[in-house]
Amino acid sequence: MTVFEELKARGLLAQLTDEEEIKELINSGKAVFYIGFDPTADSLHVGHFMALCLMKRLQMAGNKPIALIGGGTGMIGDPSGRSDLRTMMTTEQIDHNCECFKKQMSRFIEFDESGDMNADSSKAIMVNNADWLRDLNYIEFIRDVGVHFSVNRMLTAECYKQRMEKGLSFLEFNYMIMQSYDFLCLYEKYGCNMQFGGDDQWSNMLGGTELIRRKLGKDAYAMTITLLLNSEGKKMGKTQKGAVWLDPEKTSPYEFYQYWRNVADADVLKCLRMLTFLPMEQIQEMDHWEGSQLNQAKEILAFELTQLVHGTEEAQKAQDSARALFAGGGDAANMPTCKLEEGDFQNGTIDILGVLVKAGLTASRSEARRAVEQGGVTVNDEKVTDVKTVYAPEALAGEGLVVRRGKKSYKRVVI
Repeated sequence: MTVFEELKARGLLAQLTDEEEIKELINSGKAVFYIGFDPTADSLHVGHFMALCLMKRLQMAGNKPIALIGGGTGMIGDPSGRSDLRTMMTTEQIDHNCECFKKQMSRFIEFDESGDMNADSSKAIMVNNADWLRDLNYIEFIRDVGVHFSVNRMLTAECYKQRMEKGLSFLEFNYMIMQSYDFLCLYEKYGCNMQFGGDDQWSNMLGGTELIRRKLGKDAYAMTITLLLNSEGKKMGKTQKGAVWLDPEKTSPYEFYQYWRNVADADVLKCLRMLTFLPMEQIQEMDHWEGSQLNQAKEILAFELTQLVHGTEEAQKAQDSARALFAGGGDAANMPTCKLEEGDFQNGTIDILGVLVKAGLTASRSEARRAVEQGGVTVNDEKVTDVKTVYAPEALAGEGLVVRRGKKSYKRVVI
């Protein structure tokens, strides 16, 4: 199976400008491709997972990845998929976030450390579009680049249409032109002949191929990958607490493992196909799995992805802790832990409602009260039914208490 055939078999391909040319380039290892990452936070998250996995697959086939960090475009913000204007960041915030990305990306792709940006190999390079965007002369840019864009055509793009009702700022309207200019610069500087991205980026990507054709008379290509959606059509990678981050300080390896361990039955095989590097034959054998076998598939998914992001040792710790918890005992030392201070105790004790709030398992005492009254709270595998239940500091010494809300939310609470 060629790399292109595998991408198709895994359900990753969405829209392509020229399927035959793209197939030929990536199968022969001749694609110099880029994927953009806007530095809106100081960590990548599950929403970036598809792009990182694609970069890894293509690099393994001999193609050269360019990780483009949006230090320039990040000052505007991509309107795609947004109902309102993104929060404006300072250049210092943007530059800090850019610095945080390379270490996480290095888990997926191998970077060229020689400093030769034009090195002829499949090793990846990282480029920041701040280098050519931040010092642009606006008049020159509009005359040289803006002249090639039709406003009427731009307004038909999905990324703009969905914003027209609430109002689209002129600042955001520039985003497509700037992203297209990125592609032109990368083509001229590094021979970048292809752009990949999420399916919501299609309009922006077409703008880049068209600009290269108009300015240089050359062909460049674009391909979008399927968005990671669950069976309800919602983007994956979100929890009640927010995004699932790749930074272990933001989302612990255990929490990361648990997110994938708890995906819906209808989503597990799709995630195995799209995100893991397990052979397709092995995944196809799971197509007819049911019941407890699906739980086994979820364990495989969670372990593979945690191993990819955090390494084998952390993945094994997370799996051992999860199994120990489900078994009702064992070493749960690696699960997320909440540490209580002396000031959290009143008259020498803390009630179950306070424990739930401090552990982040509920947002308020009233929500905690409802959870207890509805029978959804256990402590060390014993259901708590009395909202007045209290715990002394001694009860939280040593390994502490394993507090569970529902089937999927757990915390070890210690002092």
